[in-house]
Amino acid sequence: MKLRINYAKSAPGVYEAMGALETYLETVAVDQKLLHLLKFRVSQINHCAYCLDMHSKDLRALGETEQRLYSLEAWQECPYYSDAERAALAWAESVTLVSVDQVPDAVYEEARKHFSEKDLADITLCLVAINGWNRLSIAARVPPGSYRSSLKPAT
Repeated sequence: MKLRINYAKSAPGVYEAMGALETYLETVAVDQKLLHLLKFRVSQINHCAYCLDMHSKDLRALGETEQRLYSLEAWQECPYYSDAERAALAWAESVTLVSVDQVPDAVYEEARKHFSEKDLADITLCLVAINGWNRLSIAARVPPGSYRSSLKPAT
């Protein structure tokens, strides 16, 4: 894969704008491991190789198990995810595929059982951000493999 667009060189404001979203997301009350799990799932849906590489490494750095990573595409059929994670994953898929079903009320109502309105707003911003990153990376053909995680597990 050959890089098409070097955003850092040609339009550094792109990374600055997206970085501002990430800086905010680092401050929210929603568990960072959950946010990275959602980023990984959305990247699976969007087929973003660079982001899959990144978020699998970040999740491993945060202590995520291989079993849960490998089973994420089948989260609805696997017992490895909590009810809150399932609600967040359903929300993530519905927001990512918004043109398919316009984020049904039932998905929202289930998410609200587990997350405050602020938490759900922050999760939604996370989804907006990763969908944006996916589109930037896919369009630019950013090659996967070079990312190194700097995240540390929570103590």
